[in-house]
Amino acid sequence: MELKFGLATPSKLWSLGWEQRQQAVNTIVESGFDHIFMADHVSFRDGSGTDGFVEVASLSQLNPSVGVMISIYLLPLRHPLPVARQLASMARIAPGRMIFGVGIGGDDRHELEVCGVDPRRRGSRANESLEIIKGLLEGDSVTFSGREFDITDAVIKPKPRNPIPILVGGRSDAALTRAAKYGEGWIGVWCSTERFSNAVQFVRAKADEFGRGDLEWCHGYQPWIGVDKKDSKKAYEAVKAGMESFYHIPFSKFERYTPSGTPAEVAEQLSPYIESGCRLFNLKVCTENPEEETELGAEVVALLRQNGLSASSKSNSS
Repeated sequence: MELKFGLATPSKLWSLGWEQRQQAVNTIVESGFDHIFMADHVSFRDGSGTDGFVEVASLSQLNPSVGVMISIYLLPLRHPLPVARQLASMARIAPGRMIFGVGIGGDDRHELEVCGVDPRRRGSRANESLEIIKGLLEGDSVTFSGREFDITDAVIKPKPRNPIPILVGGRSDAALTRAAKYGEGWIGVWCSTERFSNAVQFVRAKADEFGRGDLEWCHGYQPWIGVDKKDSKKAYEAVKAGMESFYHIPFSKFERYTPSGTPAEVAEQLSPYIESGCRLFNLKVCTENPEEETELGAEVVALLRQNGLSASSKSNSS
C-alpha cells in the first residue's frame, strides 16, 4: 500500500473568506497531501471543540478531490444510528473520499460526564456502536440488544456505494482488539517505533482470530510536529506552545514522541515508523507563522515519500 498523508485543518482556515478557503484547500491538495483531518470534541478542557462531521462535510465541498478524515471521532458520546446516517450522507456527498477514525476519548473525563456517558463504559459503547454501524452500512436491517444499546429493525438507506474505511485509535490492548475486529487499521499517537511495530503485529494476530486476516491493512500514526525552515529551536517552541495551549498539560508529557526541527530533521525522526508498518501519517503541523503550515508540512511529506519508496525498493530486492 502506498503511503497516505493527511494535514490537520490549518489553524486559520475558517477565519478566511470563501474564495481564500477554496484556495487554501487547493494548495493543500496540490502540495501532495491526500486528505485533511480534524479532531472531534464536544466540550474539551475549557469547552473547546469542533464537530467532526460538520467540518469534514464543509471541507469536502471546498475541493472536488480532497480526502477528509475525522481523527479521532469520540464515538461513545453518540448513538450509533445518527452516526451511521452521517456516514451514509458523507458517502453520498463525497464518495470515496472519507476515512473514519474512531476512539473512546478519556483525555478529559469531564467531557464524557457532561455528555451523560459513564467513562467506565466508553469501551463497551464503542464496541457495540461499531457492530451496529457496520451492519447498517452494509445495508442490513439491524436488530441488536446489548449492554449499551437496544434497537430493532433499524435500516439506513441508501447503502454507501463506496465503503468508508474505519481506523481505530487508542493505546490499550482493548483498542488494538477493537481495530482488529471492526477496523481497516489502527492509528497510534505518542508511541515509539517499537511499540508501533508490536501493535501492528498484535492487530494482525487478533484479526486472524476474528477471520479478518486477509485485509489490506492501513495502520497510521498521528503526531504533532514542529517545523521551521532553518531554526530547530523555533520549531520546538512552536509545537510546545501549540500542544500546551490545546491540552493544558506541560509539554514534557509529550516531548519524547513529538518531532521538531527542519523538514529534513522531522522526516528523519518519522521515517522509522514506515519500517514499523505505518502507511498513513496525519500531521498536525506547528510553525512560528501559521501561514507556513502547509508549505513546511509538504516538505516533510515529500521527504517521507522518498524514504517510503526507498524502503519499498529495499524490501522488494531482499
